[in-house]
Amino acid sequence: MSKIIEAIRKAIEKGDKSRYRLWQETGIDQSHLRKVLRGEARLSYENLERLADALDLEIIVRPKRKGK
Repeated sequence: MSKIIEAIRKAIEKGDKSRYRLWQETGIDQSHLRKVLRGEARLSYENLERLADALDLEIIVRPKRKGK
């Protein structure tokens, strides 16, 4: 999940939405989002979908590559 959180962190940094704005759009509490970004809390799949939508990100699920 750390790759996903890193992608979310980068999207937040590059974007123009504050944590307050993300809270308004997603319902994810600002303090919880801060903990998620620090690796201190987990993000449910439902909240991941909400956050991805708010940040204009796409979630793609694919099989693992063999040989890794």
